[in-house]
Amino acid sequence: MSGDTTSRWVIGLADADGQDVGLLGGKGAGLASMARAGFPVPPGFVITTDTCRAYYARDKLFPEGLWTETLAAVEVIERETQKTLGGSSDPLLFSVRSGAAVSMPGMMDTVLNLGLNPASVEALSKLTNNPYFAWETYRRFVQMFGEVVFGAPADRLASATARQQASDGALTVSGEQQLVERLEKIILGHARRPLPHDPEEQLQLAISAVFDSWMNRRAIDYRRLNGIPNDIYTAVTVQTMVFGNAGEDSGTGVAFTRDPTTGEQHMYGEYLPNAQGEDVVAGIRTPLSLDHMADRMSAAHGQLVEIAGRLETHYRDMQDIEFTVERGRLWMLQTRAGKRSARSSVRIAVEMAEAGLISRQEAVTRVTPDRLNELLHRVVKPSPEDVVLASGLAASPGGAAGTVVFDADEAQQLAEEGHRVVMVRRETSPEDFHGLVAAEAIVTSRGGVTSHAAVVARGMGKCCVVGCEAIEVDYAQQLFTVGSHVISKGDWVTVDGSTGEVFLGEVDTVEPELDDHYARLMTWADEFRTLRVRANADTPEDATAARAMGAEGIGLCRTEHMFFVEGRIEAMRAMIMAPNAVSRAEALADLEPHQVADFEGIFEAMDGLPVTIRLLDPPLHEFLPRPDETLLRITNLKLRLRDATDLNDIDQLLEEINVLENVLDRIERLSESNPMLGHRGCRLGIAYPEITEMQARAIFTAALHCAERGISVIPEVMIPLVAFTSEFDSQAAIVRDAATRVFEEHGISLDYTVGTMIELPRAALIADEIAASAEFFSFGTNDLTQSTVGLSRDDAGRFLPGYIQRGLITADPFQTLDRVGVGQLVEIGVERGRRARPDLKLGVCGEHAGDADSIEFFHQTGLDYVSCSPFRVPVARLAAAHAAIATED
Repeated sequence: MSGDTTSRWVIGLADADGQDVGLLGGKGAGLASMARAGFPVPPGFVITTDTCRAYYARDKLFPEGLWTETLAAVEVIERETQKTLGGSSDPLLFSVRSGAAVSMPGMMDTVLNLGLNPASVEALSKLTNNPYFAWETYRRFVQMFGEVVFGAPADRLASATARQQASDGALTVSGEQQLVERLEKIILGHARRPLPHDPEEQLQLAISAVFDSWMNRRAIDYRRLNGIPNDIYTAVTVQTMVFGNAGEDSGTGVAFTRDPTTGEQHMYGEYLPNAQGEDVVAGIRTPLSLDHMADRMSAAHGQLVEIAGRLETHYRDMQDIEFTVERGRLWMLQTRAGKRSARSSVRIAVEMAEAGLISRQEAVTRVTPDRLNELLHRVVKPSPEDVVLASGLAASPGGAAGTVVFDADEAQQLAEEGHRVVMVRRETSPEDFHGLVAAEAIVTSRGGVTSHAAVVARGMGKCCVVGCEAIEVDYAQQLFTVGSHVISKGDWVTVDGSTGEVFLGEVDTVEPELDDHYARLMTWADEFRTLRVRANADTPEDATAARAMGAEGIGLCRTEHMFFVEGRIEAMRAMIMAPNAVSRAEALADLEPHQVADFEGIFEAMDGLPVTIRLLDPPLHEFLPRPDETLLRITNLKLRLRDATDLNDIDQLLEEINVLENVLDRIERLSESNPMLGHRGCRLGIAYPEITEMQARAIFTAALHCAERGISVIPEVMIPLVAFTSEFDSQAAIVRDAATRVFEEHGISLDYTVGTMIELPRAALIADEIAASAEFFSFGTNDLTQSTVGLSRDDAGRFLPGYIQRGLITADPFQTLDRVGVGQLVEIGVERGRRARPDLKLGVCGEHAGDADSIEFFHQTGLDYVSCSPFRVPVARLAAAHAAIATED
């Protein structure tokens, strides 16, 4: 299998270029690299991703020439191994496995032991002098082939196996033979065709099944969750089988070159003696530690450690290795970059940079920005009174609580309804993936830290505990028992993925502690990025938290949030209900001291950093009671009035009814058909200039109070929802006039700026006109998206997920910026604004400011800063560094 490989469907591992991950898939590329390095790799070949692409283009038909090339590759392996596929003396058996360019653990299908039939199983029995091994291997093949290729129900096949084992006590040769017959009957009943005995037909069907698994539900869900394109397709790796179930001197396992949970630099993994690979991954049996392997198979273990070290050095990353030991001989079956927790990801990147394996830039880009959220999640803080139900293996760190569910579909449904759930299973399978995505945490009673549940949970940053052997799961009764405790579906539990404990009920949580590795990584990120990161903060407490997270100022302080506090909402309602300007001014005078106090606290927390304060934005009716609630109160008062006899009571009830009827009348007059585009933003300030004046006076009074105490204040006053230049000019004049009068009253002044939020398409289009007066722009991408795309953010959640599932759009435009539409308006606003005012400061303060993909766009567009929620600040800092490093490359 040598020569030009660019136009072929099939490439032998010995000929393949291990660097060509796109063509060979991650599994094939890793095997090719190991084979070229001289590591013990079973002979095999790769059917390329181009083949899968052609397969789908031809409506799931093999492309011309594929089967000829496949048979030629089989002949090469037959000559190399001196075995024959389906042979009656020394049969050649294959594993057929998937492998895309991006690792998708457990999401696609595999067929092992392919090539067995009634004749070759007898040959294998004689060759090994181990009839049980031969028939167990054949039973494994029949069960897996029936499920993967013919779609026979996995639960029926597994149930048949469990019944036979229960009947025999332990499966025997005759038990395995009987079980094969029973499984073949189940498959025949389901597929309406017998399981083929021709090895070539088996191989054809297995290749098709692996290709088909590229588009199964769990694979599609995984790609959508992880942003993996659908068009990269999967390769198929066909390899000579090696047997970990050949006896007590055999086994199989998974090893990581570093701890995938903590990042510590030591070999970490598990193995099962006398077992095949799917036994470890499926979590059906709880495996043993690699230390146990070192005691039982010291030579193979030593070789594994040596190869693992060389692989990590070669790939310059933590490796996830699959291996099999067959009668004492080590075979390498896979190497790939290992899935890891966020804490592990940070530590490994930092330590590899400090060891000189990678650069600091590469260390920063090794950590996905969104993964930092996991480090910032609260952790379980149990009290002495909290009950530990069970302890298992800490497979993925973090803490989470929820109600127990046992079914993936139910987990997804409840999560979509807003419930927090914890999925409890004996073990998980790839079919459970959508449930794992929906759950807050995962608990299994079986399996180890390299089982399917553990690997998938770590990859998603989900809290997970596996191998809780004290838990007895009863799917039929929808409950699990631990000693005297019975936990039913719907009961609350708390899972601590850092300690491996499962608690009864909902346990308290605390803020996490961030370590030195995190601090060093974020220091490097700050050195590389050019985009500044501010926070959206409305209270002194929020501002303090934001600064602790590394915020370099406040990009959005929403003043309306200050009015919802108890004791202030009444004054706000009095202002709205005021019959004239004089009464309104009196109500505003009651609100002003609260505004001053809040602004002082925020300025103090942000000492030396800029603070952008947006003037009142939402419609006034949002501050009033709900009309249905008000009407109900009126109705109840009228019922009391009907029964009242005391004149004082009657007078009081009539007065209350009159007040509420006035409120209801005001609500009705303020209500709008489309509040998002109604009387809000600068339009409120134009209708009620005394509101703008009061807020401006409060801002500058607070600023001067702080300045008098030696606090460095940089206030930026933002006029919201401007569509016409005249709107901005009108409001800016009020702000500047208020500033002048406050400065005169105090006898001192300070620098400030007045700018606007660009959140309407017209504002972006006339940015040059607005910039003639405005000193800064902040793109409000939430409203800019609503007004550009014609979608209500509050209502779009009912149907946008369906758009994404159908492939109509690739992402929710309220989470990731629509670059083509909304992004074009941002670009226009930037270009025209800076053309009119070259020193115009530009930022963004929508939800998109905390989204890594959107931040890349904002960096490329030339914005000065992004402003996001306080706990997204670290994510934004790292994403900004990624964007800057990518630009340099």
